[in-house]
Amino acid sequence: MKYADIKTMSDGELKDTLLELKKEQFNLRFQKATGQAENTARMRQVRRDVARIKTEQTARAKKAAAGA
Repeated sequence: MKYADIKTMSDGELKDTLLELKKEQFNLRFQKATGQAENTARMRQVRRDVARIKTEQTARAKKAAAGA
């Protein structure tokens, strides 16, 4: 997921996407622990996507606080 895609999402979509990514991250951790992980690079992608979404949420919160 690219940051440009994240910037175009609404706040609700960001929350939903973040929740889905957190669930996927949880499942990937279990797959790694049990030795069933096939795509280990996906863990890195998910972790970075979570960080991108959280960064955008923080930026929006700061912008809203500065505007209010």
